[in-house]
Amino acid sequence: MPDTDPSRPLAVPGLPPQVALQPYACWPERSRGRRYPQPVAPTRNEFQRDRDRVIHSSAFRRLVYKTQVFLNHEGDLFRTRLTHSLEVAQLGRSIARSLGLHEDLVEAIALAHDLGHTPFGHAGQDALNACLHQLPPDPEQPHDAPTSHEPDGGFEHNLQSLRVVDELEQRYPEHDGINLCFETREGILKHCSRANALWLEAREPGGVGQRFLSGQSPSLEAQLANLADEIAYNAHDIDDGVRSGLLRLEQLEALELFERQRRAVLQAYPALAGKRLLYESIRRMLTEQVYDVIEASGSAILQAGVQSVDEVRRSPVLLGFSAPMREQASALKRFLMLNLYRHPQVMEQTGRARQVVTELYLIYHEAPEELPALADGAAPLSLRRRVADHIAGMTDRYALREHQRLTGQSLFEA
Repeated sequence: MPDTDPSRPLAVPGLPPQVALQPYACWPERSRGRRYPQPVAPTRNEFQRDRDRVIHSSAFRRLVYKTQVFLNHEGDLFRTRLTHSLEVAQLGRSIARSLGLHEDLVEAIALAHDLGHTPFGHAGQDALNACLHQLPPDPEQPHDAPTSHEPDGGFEHNLQSLRVVDELEQRYPEHDGINLCFETREGILKHCSRANALWLEAREPGGVGQRFLSGQSPSLEAQLANLADEIAYNAHDIDDGVRSGLLRLEQLEALELFERQRRAVLQAYPALAGKRLLYESIRRMLTEQVYDVIEASGSAILQAGVQSVDEVRRSPVLLGFSAPMREQASALKRFLMLNLYRHPQVMEQTGRARQVVTELYLIYHEAPEELPALADGAAPLSLRRRVADHIAGMTDRYALREHQRLTGQSLFEA
């Protein structure tokens, strides 16, 4: 029998003896369980099983052809949602090990956190959200009215990621979804409107929507996956931005977080330039952020005195940067927003992406026979939500092919 004494750290098999799962971590033996109870696995803990289920899902495979910043057809070496998720998982596991958190749970959340993203990144999400708000249900068409199986609002990728793992993946004979643990699902839903939280609470009282109504915090593993997401995209978007030619190395000198590392690299390697200088500066920047999170979060956990997951949930968010690092990371985010995400070339591409998603939505809504047939036994959905689910599940290149097939237009060069 596993040792479940909360007063004593649990040694994690396969890790050095000094690394232990802390009482404030999520222990798989104490999980709040799955929506559909299942017997335990003989060789894997519950969070490992969640990680494996995510990796084997269709939605996870589709991430390889979904935009991070640069559209999928723009180059083979730019990050996609899949490579981004892998980088988040790597950073999350590294930090989790140092803080005594459950690595498998952090990895499962990290790999699943973007499963609900549309094609074309945030541009696709914004377009789909606008369609659902601008084209309200038709009261004269019963098939267009929301059902109890769907949210009544617009589109948000965190909620859609939860819908993917709870409803849209259909891999098991007994139920929809891949039946993940509460702790994994809690981490996937990192943001949620009050309206959507109320809908979730009505369907699952005391479930993953409840903390948004009560003002509680998620587990430390969920907090860590969210923070690792930010660290990963800030770093790799610099890399992709310079690789694309939209950012210049000289521009980054205005950023204290990057410039401090660039100067240190040049002090150690005075002749270094180009890609090697960029990569080494980013690597050191990542390292500094990771160590800052470990030190600042460890201190916050110690000061809060939490000794259980329930105490973590009743506390303010405990994982984060120190104040100076938070200021520098925020400056980096502002820089990327101004100089990369709103670069005229990126804006031109995202404008076309919004057009593709908007026109697909309108076509499918007017011609639902173009939609794939519902699977046998699938939950009833309104037409508008069926359209949204179908588009959200598309990869960039499938959306472009469908748009060209249905409109005869080719908005992007191959």
